[in-house]
Amino acid sequence: MSKVGTYTPPGTPQPIGPYSHISRVGTSITIGGTAGFDPTTGKLAGPDVTAQTRQILDSFRVMLEAVGSDLSHVVHINVFLRDMRDFEAMNAAYAERMGEHRPARTAIGVSDLPKPGIRVTMNLTAVTRE
Repeated sequence: MSKVGTYTPPGTPQPIGPYSHISRVGTSITIGGTAGFDPTTGKLAGPDVTAQTRQILDSFRVMLEAVGSDLSHVVHINVFLRDMRDFEAMNAAYAERMGEHRPARTAIGVSDLPKPGIRVTMNLTAVTRE
């Protein structure tokens, strides 16, 4: 039986609650809900969904590298949008950061998110490079 490892690597925003960003079991990786906070300032990367989406995916890149993976090994991403009118702008920033890799994805409109100003959060499932 594989042991579960939980991590919040340096260079990523601090969790806003009692949890770690990453759980890894064997080659399976889950990253919990992540908002677009800049890890150096602790503030949102910007007021718009584009800046926040870019920051989330940049944070995912750092988190995945810390556990032996990368964005090309993402299996599924959930996107939670505060306003579905942000969908196209989120898609453009998402495509920019994800490149040609197109994992399965679900986009859901939500009525609220945990902190003021958050336009989008995401979580993902990935596998290691091994």
